[in-house]
Amino acid sequence: MIVIVDYDTGNIKSVTNAISRLGAEYLLSSDPYVIRAADRVILPGVGEASNAMQKLSNRGLDKLIPTLSQPVLGICIGLQLMCLYSEEGNTYCMGIFDSKVKKFYCKNSFSGNERLNNNAEEEKIKIPHIGWNRIFSLSSPLFNGVDESSFVYYVHSYYPELCKNTIATTEHGIKFSGALNKENFYGTQFHPEKSGDVGEQILKNFMKI
Repeated sequence: MIVIVDYDTGNIKSVTNAISRLGAEYLLSSDPYVIRAADRVILPGVGEASNAMQKLSNRGLDKLIPTLSQPVLGICIGLQLMCLYSEEGNTYCMGIFDSKVKKFYCKNSFSGNERLNNNAEEEKIKIPHIGWNRIFSLSSPLFNGVDESSFVYYVHSYYPELCKNTIATTEHGIKFSGALNKENFYGTQFHPEKSGDVGEQILKNFMKI
C-alpha cells in the first residue's frame, strides 16, 4: 500500500490521480502509524518551504519521515523539505539529502563556477521556472526506461544544489539537482505526476523499488 502524506500543502489531487491511473492502491494520511506501516510513502507538496515545514512539524512528521525504512519519494516541496536547508523562509529542513535549496537569480548574478557560461550580457532567466525542461545524467533505478535528456515538468523558484546525492540534473541558468537519492529516500524537483509518459514511467519505477 502506498501512503500519500496529507499535510495540507496542496498538489494532492494530481498525485492521487496519477497513482490511480497506474492502478495502484493508496491512502491519504498524516497518521504516523499508517505512514510507518506503508509499503511506500510519497511526500508531495506545493507552496512555501517554511510554512510546509511547520505543517510537517505540527504533525510530528518532521521527526518520523527521516526514520522510515521503506522507499520514500518527495515531490517538489516534498524533495526540498528532505534537504538540509532552504533559503525560502530561512528554513531548516529534515536533513536527509546533503543539499541546500537556493533561490534562482538572473544568470549574471551567479558565481563563475555556477554559471553555464561567462557572458556578461546573458539575458535574465524566467523566475519561477515553469514548464518543460530536460533531465540529464540519469543514474538511478528510478529512471529505468527513461531516456537521457527526456522532458519533465517543473514549477519552482528555488532549486536544490548539486551534491553527492544527485541522480539527475537540469539546466535553468545553472545546473541543479532535478532528482536526489540517499538510501531508501528519493526526490524529484519536477512533478512526475504532470510529466506525461516519462513521469508515469518514473512513478512505475518507484513502485518497483
